[in-house]
Amino acid sequence: MGGEYTADWGRTLASALEWWRDAGVETLQEEEARDWLARPAPVQPAQAAVTSPQPETLPDTLAAFTAWRTGETVPEAAWLTPRIGPGGPADAALVVLTDMPESDDQDALLADGAAGKLFSRMLTAAGIARDSVYFLSLAVARPLAGRIPPDQEGRLIEIAKHHLKLLQPARLLILGQAASRVVAEANDGASANGLVDVNHFGGKTQAVASLHPRFLLERPAAKSEAWKHLLLLTRGSL
Repeated sequence: MGGEYTADWGRTLASALEWWRDAGVETLQEEEARDWLARPAPVQPAQAAVTSPQPETLPDTLAAFTAWRTGETVPEAAWLTPRIGPGGPADAALVVLTDMPESDDQDALLADGAAGKLFSRMLTAAGIARDSVYFLSLAVARPLAGRIPPDQEGRLIEIAKHHLKLLQPARLLILGQAASRVVAEANDGASANGLVDVNHFGGKTQAVASLHPRFLLERPAAKSEAWKHLLLLTRGSL
Protein backbone atom coordinates (compact mmCIF):
# COMPACT_ATOMS: atom_id res chain seq x y z
CA MET A 1 0.00 0.00 0.00
CA GLY A 2 1.16 3.48 -0.64
CA GLY A 3 2.13 5.98 1.99
CA GLU A 4 -0.74 7.47 4.04
CA TYR A 5 -1.66 11.16 3.30
CA THR A 6 -1.31 13.24 6.41
CA ALA A 7 -3.16 16.65 6.40
CA ASP A 8 -1.87 19.62 8.40
CA TRP A 9 -5.32 20.58 9.72
CA GLY A 10 -4.03 23.43 11.84
CA ARG A 11 -2.40 25.20 8.91
CA THR A 12 -5.40 24.60 6.64
CA LEU A 13 -7.80 25.99 9.23
CA ALA A 14 -5.66 29.08 9.85
CA SER A 15 -5.46 29.74 6.10
CA ALA A 16 -9.25 29.47 5.73
CA LEU A 17 -9.87 31.81 8.62
CA GLU A 18 -7.43 34.35 7.21
CA TRP A 19 -9.22 34.25 3.80
CA TRP A 20 -12.64 34.78 5.38
CA ARG A 21 -11.29 37.63 7.48
CA ASP A 22 -9.83 39.34 4.41
CA ALA A 23 -13.14 38.87 2.61
CA GLY A 24 -14.92 40.74 5.40
CA VAL A 25 -16.95 37.85 6.65
CA GLU A 26 -16.17 38.76 10.25
CA THR A 27 -17.49 42.35 9.75
CA LEU A 28 -21.22 42.96 10.07
CA GLN A 29 -22.33 44.95 7.00
CA GLU A 30 -26.09 44.57 6.52
CA GLU A 31 -28.87 42.64 8.15
CA GLU A 32 -30.58 42.03 4.83
CA ALA A 33 -29.24 39.63 2.26
CA ARG A 34 -27.67 41.32 -0.72
CA ASP A 35 -27.32 40.31 -4.34
CA TRP A 36 -23.75 41.35 -5.06
CA LEU A 37 -24.13 40.57 -8.79
CA ALA A 38 -27.19 42.78 -9.32
CA ARG A 39 -26.75 46.04 -11.23
CA PRO A 40 -27.10 49.16 -9.07
CA ALA A 41 -30.17 51.29 -9.67
CA PRO A 42 -29.42 54.45 -11.64
CA VAL A 43 -29.01 57.52 -9.49
CA GLN A 44 -31.62 60.16 -10.29
CA PRO A 45 -30.22 63.70 -10.25
CA ALA A 46 -31.79 65.94 -7.68
CA GLN A 47 -34.26 68.32 -9.28
CA ALA A 48 -34.16 71.92 -8.24
CA ALA A 49 -37.43 73.39 -7.14
CA VAL A 50 -39.13 75.09 -10.06
CA THR A 51 -40.65 78.43 -9.26
CA SER A 52 -42.78 80.47 -11.60
CA PRO A 53 -41.33 83.89 -12.37
CA GLN A 54 -43.17 86.57 -10.48
CA PRO A 55 -44.41 89.54 -12.51
CA GLU A 56 -42.60 92.75 -11.79
CA THR A 57 -44.69 95.20 -9.81
CA LEU A 58 -44.59 98.63 -11.39
CA PRO A 59 -44.47 101.71 -9.14
CA ASP A 60 -47.94 102.99 -8.37
CA THR A 61 -47.18 106.72 -8.19
CA LEU A 62 -46.10 108.90 -11.10
CA ALA A 63 -43.01 110.21 -9.31
CA ALA A 64 -41.80 106.73 -8.41
CA PHE A 65 -42.62 105.39 -11.86
CA THR A 66 -40.74 108.11 -13.77
CA ALA A 67 -37.73 107.59 -11.50
CA TRP A 68 -37.82 103.85 -12.18
CA ARG A 69 -38.39 104.26 -15.92
CA THR A 70 -34.77 105.15 -16.69
CA GLY A 71 -33.21 102.85 -14.09
CA GLU A 72 -31.26 99.64 -14.50
CA THR A 73 -34.17 97.20 -14.25
CA VAL A 74 -36.16 98.39 -17.28
CA PRO A 75 -36.26 96.21 -20.42
CA GLU A 76 -34.20 98.76 -22.39
CA ALA A 77 -31.29 98.64 -19.93
CA ALA A 78 -29.69 95.84 -21.97
CA TRP A 79 -29.76 97.88 -25.18
CA LEU A 80 -26.67 99.84 -24.12
CA THR A 81 -27.96 103.09 -25.62
CA PRO A 82 -28.83 106.34 -23.81
CA ARG A 83 -32.14 106.39 -21.97
CA ILE A 84 -34.37 109.47 -22.08
CA GLY A 85 -37.25 109.53 -19.67
CA PRO A 86 -40.65 111.20 -19.88
CA GLY A 87 -41.06 114.87 -19.12
CA GLY A 88 -43.60 117.63 -18.71
CA PRO A 89 -46.34 118.66 -16.28
CA ALA A 90 -48.30 115.75 -14.83
CA ASP A 91 -51.57 117.63 -15.37
CA ALA A 92 -50.81 118.54 -18.99
CA ALA A 93 -53.83 119.14 -21.20
CA LEU A 94 -52.01 117.35 -24.01
CA VAL A 95 -49.93 114.17 -23.70
CA VAL A 96 -47.74 113.06 -26.61
CA LEU A 97 -46.76 109.40 -26.96
CA THR A 98 -43.94 108.57 -29.36
CA ASP A 99 -42.21 105.27 -30.05
CA MET A 100 -38.63 106.02 -28.95
CA PRO A 101 -36.10 108.84 -28.62
CA GLU A 102 -34.71 110.27 -31.84
CA SER A 103 -31.07 109.57 -32.63
CA ASP A 104 -30.20 113.21 -31.99
CA ASP A 105 -32.29 113.73 -28.83
CA GLN A 106 -30.12 114.71 -25.88
CA ASP A 107 -32.09 115.26 -22.70
CA ALA A 108 -35.75 115.30 -23.78
CA LEU A 109 -38.00 113.54 -26.27
CA LEU A 110 -38.52 115.24 -29.64
CA ALA A 111 -36.51 118.24 -28.49
CA ASP A 112 -33.49 118.18 -30.80
CA GLY A 113 -32.76 117.40 -34.39
CA ALA A 114 -34.92 117.86 -37.46
CA ALA A 115 -37.88 115.78 -36.23
CA GLY A 116 -38.00 117.52 -32.86
CA LYS A 117 -37.74 121.00 -34.38
CA LEU A 118 -40.51 120.21 -36.86
CA PHE A 119 -42.83 119.03 -34.11
CA SER A 120 -42.04 122.07 -31.95
CA ARG A 121 -42.99 124.33 -34.86
CA MET A 122 -46.28 122.46 -35.25
CA LEU A 123 -47.07 122.98 -31.58
CA THR A 124 -46.26 126.68 -31.81
CA ALA A 125 -48.44 127.08 -34.89
CA ALA A 126 -51.31 125.45 -33.01
CA GLY A 127 -50.84 127.87 -30.12
CA ILE A 128 -49.46 125.23 -27.74
CA ALA A 129 -46.42 125.92 -25.58
CA ARG A 130 -44.02 123.01 -25.68
CA ASP A 131 -43.40 123.14 -21.93
CA SER A 132 -47.13 122.61 -21.33
CA VAL A 133 -47.03 119.20 -23.05
CA TYR A 134 -46.18 115.90 -21.37
CA PHE A 135 -43.96 113.64 -23.50
CA LEU A 136 -43.46 109.91 -23.04
CA SER A 137 -42.21 107.12 -25.26
CA LEU A 138 -42.97 103.45 -25.71
CA ALA A 139 -39.24 102.74 -25.32
CA VAL A 140 -36.98 105.06 -23.31
CA ALA A 141 -33.95 104.06 -25.38
CA ARG A 142 -33.38 103.79 -29.10
CA PRO A 143 -32.37 100.32 -30.35
CA LEU A 144 -29.28 100.25 -32.54
CA ALA A 145 -31.40 98.91 -35.39
CA GLY A 146 -33.94 101.72 -34.96
CA ARG A 147 -36.78 99.24 -34.41
CA ILE A 148 -38.20 97.92 -31.15
CA PRO A 149 -37.43 94.18 -30.80
CA PRO A 150 -40.68 92.22 -31.32
CA ASP A 151 -40.02 90.01 -28.28
CA GLN A 152 -39.93 93.07 -26.00
CA GLU A 153 -42.70 95.12 -27.55
CA GLY A 154 -45.48 93.48 -25.52
CA ARG A 155 -43.84 94.29 -22.19
CA LEU A 156 -43.15 97.88 -23.27
CA ILE A 157 -46.80 98.30 -24.26
CA GLU A 158 -47.87 97.11 -20.79
CA ILE A 159 -45.50 99.61 -19.18
CA ALA A 160 -46.78 102.45 -21.38
CA LYS A 161 -50.39 101.61 -20.48
CA HIS A 162 -49.49 101.71 -16.80
CA HIS A 163 -47.82 105.08 -17.36
CA LEU A 164 -50.97 106.46 -18.99
CA LYS A 165 -53.12 105.17 -16.13
CA LEU A 166 -50.99 107.20 -13.74
CA LEU A 167 -51.36 110.27 -15.97
CA GLN A 168 -55.06 109.89 -16.86
CA PRO A 169 -54.66 112.23 -19.87
CA ALA A 170 -57.61 114.14 -21.28
CA ARG A 171 -56.03 114.31 -24.75
CA LEU A 172 -53.48 111.92 -26.19
CA LEU A 173 -51.57 112.41 -29.43
CA ILE A 174 -49.90 109.20 -30.61
CA LEU A 175 -47.04 109.49 -33.06
CA GLY A 176 -46.19 106.56 -35.31
CA GLN A 177 -47.44 103.04 -35.87
CA ALA A 178 -45.44 101.36 -33.10
CA ALA A 179 -46.75 103.75 -30.44
CA SER A 180 -50.31 103.39 -31.73
CA ARG A 181 -50.34 99.76 -30.58
CA VAL A 182 -50.66 101.03 -27.02
CA VAL A 183 -54.22 102.16 -27.80
CA ALA A 184 -55.91 99.51 -29.91
CA GLU A 185 -58.86 101.73 -30.81
CA ALA A 186 -56.60 104.38 -32.33
CA ASN A 187 -54.52 101.78 -34.10
CA ASP A 188 -57.60 100.19 -35.67
CA GLY A 189 -58.88 103.50 -36.99
CA ALA A 190 -62.29 103.05 -35.38
CA SER A 191 -63.24 106.65 -36.11
CA ALA A 192 -63.54 108.07 -39.61
CA ASN A 193 -61.59 111.20 -38.69
CA GLY A 194 -59.11 109.34 -36.45
CA LEU A 195 -60.32 110.70 -33.10
CA VAL A 196 -61.43 108.04 -30.62
CA ASP A 197 -62.66 108.03 -27.03
CA VAL A 198 -60.72 105.73 -24.71
CA ASN A 199 -61.76 104.69 -21.21
CA HIS A 200 -58.77 102.57 -20.21
CA PHE A 201 -56.80 105.10 -18.19
CA GLY A 202 -59.04 105.97 -15.28
CA GLY A 203 -61.14 108.51 -17.15
CA LYS A 204 -62.24 109.61 -20.59
CA THR A 205 -59.35 110.19 -22.97
CA GLN A 206 -59.62 111.56 -26.48
CA ALA A 207 -56.87 110.03 -28.58
CA VAL A 208 -55.70 110.26 -32.15
CA ALA A 209 -52.93 108.33 -33.90
CA SER A 210 -50.99 110.57 -36.26
CA LEU A 211 -47.92 110.48 -38.45
CA HIS A 212 -44.53 110.68 -36.82
CA PRO A 213 -42.45 113.83 -37.55
CA ARG A 214 -39.61 111.69 -38.90
CA PHE A 215 -42.07 110.33 -41.48
CA LEU A 216 -43.14 113.87 -42.35
CA LEU A 217 -39.54 114.75 -43.08
CA GLU A 218 -39.44 111.98 -45.67
CA ARG A 219 -42.96 112.70 -47.00
CA PRO A 220 -43.56 116.47 -46.75
CA ALA A 221 -46.91 116.08 -48.56
CA ALA A 222 -48.27 114.29 -45.49
CA LYS A 223 -47.77 117.31 -43.23
CA SER A 224 -51.29 118.57 -43.91
CA GLU A 225 -52.79 115.33 -42.59
CA ALA A 226 -50.70 115.49 -39.41
CA TRP A 227 -51.71 119.13 -38.98
CA LYS A 228 -55.39 118.18 -39.19
CA HIS A 229 -54.89 115.54 -36.51
CA LEU A 230 -53.27 118.04 -34.18
CA LEU A 231 -56.05 120.61 -34.64
CA LEU A 232 -58.73 117.96 -34.27
CA LEU A 233 -57.33 116.90 -30.91
CA THR A 234 -56.54 120.33 -29.51
CA ARG A 235 -59.34 122.44 -30.98
CA GLY A 236 -61.97 119.88 -31.84
CA SER A 237 -62.15 120.94 -35.50
CA LEU A 238 -60.44 120.14 -38.76
